[in-house]
Amino acid sequence: MKPTLLVLAAGMGSRYGGVKQIDAVGLHNECLLDYATYDARGAGFGNVVYIIRKDIEHDFRERLFDRVARNFDAKYVFQTHDSLLTEEEKRLSVNRKKPWGTVHAVLCAEDAIVSPFAVVNADDYYGRSAFKTIGTYLSGLTNDSTAHAMVGYVLGNTMSKSGSVSRGVCTVKDGCLDSIVENLKIYYEGEGIVSEIDGEKKSMTGKEWVSMNLFGFSPAAFDSFNTFWKDFIAHNAESEKAEALLPVAAGEIVKSGKGSIRFFTSDENWFGMTYPEDKAIVKAEIAKKIEAGYYPEKLWDK
Repeated sequence: MKPTLLVLAAGMGSRYGGVKQIDAVGLHNECLLDYATYDARGAGFGNVVYIIRKDIEHDFRERLFDRVARNFDAKYVFQTHDSLLTEEEKRLSVNRKKPWGTVHAVLCAEDAIVSPFAVVNADDYYGRSAFKTIGTYLSGLTNDSTAHAMVGYVLGNTMSKSGSVSRGVCTVKDGCLDSIVENLKIYYEGEGIVSEIDGEKKSMTGKEWVSMNLFGFSPAAFDSFNTFWKDFIAHNAESEKAEALLPVAAGEIVKSGKGSIRFFTSDENWFGMTYPEDKAIVKAEIAKKIEAGYYPEKLWDK
């Protein structure tokens, strides 16, 4: 069975100031997500599942989904505040505005996943080679396999000049992920790169391997994700900001011995839609790729 592309597209876009998931960057109003889906289809993926918020459904269909669905097997599911919560957890979290994070998003799609799957962010450009690498690996996995995978990027290739970024800094051992530590605030300072954790700055070389949330899992990983989520919500139901993050849950799979994560690498330069200033950069990068023949001017046939 061909692997599934699972897209995390329910974020609030608070730093961007809008619904960046469906903001047009191509010559014919294509979104960044169009290009990720197009590359995944070319890399052997059989279908795509988007995770979105209910309040953007109309615009999401109009600006992206209906176009993709004419050309590829596509569906979408909702991540809501109340998804997966008990009545007591709903009561405790009544003041919560933010989504619960990427683990919660992935679990909202569990019923839609029937094959090994890759997870990607909606607002990041990963590059065609990364989809080929992870797609080929997933095509050889069984649904009960515990040998998962990810594609890591060089930190210096994933920085934004517009502001700080959040990255999972990885250590690798014998070709597999050994540990992953979420760094929520990495930014340029002068000519260097620093990570700020709890107010303390740590210099980075820029050569560290980092996660961009491009993971490949078999459906067996849902057992670990459900365990992770239950522990998270038990301790954070009243929190207005805490998030259940996928890189942390992936690290727990390794740490607990419940599975391994093969570590593939990409030397492609990242670009993405984190800040409003990034849109012009993304449009220019896409235009360059069209001019070079990497993408057709009009992405989809229908």
